[in-house]
Amino acid sequence: SDRDFIVYVPESYTAESPRPVLFVFHGFGGSNTSTMNSTGFNLIADQENFIAVSPQGTDFLNIAPHWNVGGFTNGSTTDDVGFVNFLTAYLSEIYSTNSDRIYATGMSNGGFMSFLLACQLSDKIAAVASVTGSMTTETLEECSPIREVPVLQIHGTNDAIVPYDGGQTFGPIEEVLDYWVVNNQCLPDPIINDLGDVDNNNGITVQEIIYNGGFNGTKVKHYKV
Repeated sequence: SDRDFIVYVPESYTAESPRPVLFVFHGFGGSNTSTMNSTGFNLIADQENFIAVSPQGTDFLNIAPHWNVGGFTNGSTTDDVGFVNFLTAYLSEIYSTNSDRIYATGMSNGGFMSFLLACQLSDKIAAVASVTGSMTTETLEECSPIREVPVLQIHGTNDAIVPYDGGQTFGPIEEVLDYWVVNNQCLPDPIINDLGDVDNNNGITVQEIIYNGGFNGTKVKHYKV
């Protein structure tokens, strides 16, 4: 079946120097164009010299674009891991890409997708960052990374869509962090930093929680909002 994706190549790109690749996954019901515009990753791609790729999910039950991560997308037959696997090879044929620096990030369903790739495509994905996402029960149970994968998890304790303490189809955020801490062989006790409060009136604070000392210098980092 046909799949859509947008590739943003930084202005400084030349074929002589291989570039990192960042996959950016939209949320459930979202679109790659709106996510590309709202995240500002193209601007960052220009500054940091990487190629930003925004894939488009397929319609789930003909209702809303999704990434097939099990759990709340049960019933989907879309092979999104295969799609991303194809894209990594396809992009490397057209552009000069650094195969050691292919990353995934996403929001909500896109965060779930990033974790799924860390589990099932760890030979290609260097690190992942999830915003308001988690790991479905299936993703956790079937997770089989062949190496360490650095992880960044950004999540709010008041999240009503993907609750911090877990839901019917996914466990608590702590369980996700624990999984990667063990997989990456990080130290069990994190460093915890209270970040400076930029707005004293909104009742929101952020803790930076860092598990260091993982294999090959990997870490697991969590911004607890």
